[in-house]
Amino acid sequence: MSEKKGAQATSPLKDFMAGGFGGVCLVLSGHPFDTIKVRLQTMPAVPPGQKPMYTSALDCCKKTIAREGPRGLYKGMSAPMAGIVPIFALCFAANDVGKKLQMKHKDDKLSLLQLFNAGAFSGVCTTVVMAPGERIKCLLQVQQGGTEPAKYKGSIDCAKQLFKEGGIRSIYKGSLATLIRDVPASGLYFASYEVLMRLLTPANGDRSQLSPIRTLFAGGMAGVANWAWAVPPDTIKSRLQTAPEGTYKGWMDAYRALIKEEGHSALFRGIKPVMLRAFVANAACFFGVECARSAFNYCGL
Repeated sequence: MSEKKGAQATSPLKDFMAGGFGGVCLVLSGHPFDTIKVRLQTMPAVPPGQKPMYTSALDCCKKTIAREGPRGLYKGMSAPMAGIVPIFALCFAANDVGKKLQMKHKDDKLSLLQLFNAGAFSGVCTTVVMAPGERIKCLLQVQQGGTEPAKYKGSIDCAKQLFKEGGIRSIYKGSLATLIRDVPASGLYFASYEVLMRLLTPANGDRSQLSPIRTLFAGGMAGVANWAWAVPPDTIKSRLQTAPEGTYKGWMDAYRALIKEEGHSALFRGIKPVMLRAFVANAACFFGVECARSAFNYCGL
């Protein structure tokens, strides 16, 4: 089935540039939620009879601002911001390549499974860039403001210390957990967005004519679909990447320890800020991508 006349032409290069812009929109809108999520995921187990460090996402937000000011919610943002352009540029470009690899003709309309496969392919490609940034981001996010001096002064200092302590393997700690999180999640991410955009496009209409509200809704729901899978492996990844060296032998060991100590419910700790962030940040991301694509088409690129 051919695309409607007037549909935006895509290419890996165009999606590379549009994806980078969308990634910047995602980080700016979603990083505070991510900081809350990581702090909830990595807070210490609660001894009997004592209150947890944070009782809820809102409590975590209030305590973070009280101790560290609003800037505390943006801790570690330089790492994802520095990496977000290549990560999301590569993500959207790889998704476009994944689509084209499955097409027999340039006008083919892909099935749901083919859309999932293209998204999963993008998840494989981005893990190489994503894992180090995630490691640095999480370590910076779990640093609590207080009287003790912070171990890491920033993203570059964190990367230097990690390399000095354990070489490149330390920087890439948690890569397998990142891969387990991102491959299926990316498949759901792109497939759900494309399906929703098709459903929201009026009969005989064109997706480039969709209202901003519909595009924001499709992008937000794609983010929710992504994190519906990703929350448990992300919790394990955060634990693994922020634990002192030698605590866990790998992601499976981190998983077993977590279940033994805190039960399966711990896998879903921080799910409320995750889902809120997922909708807001990915609505902004896909809206930014669509705006960039439209701008490229308008300029004849």
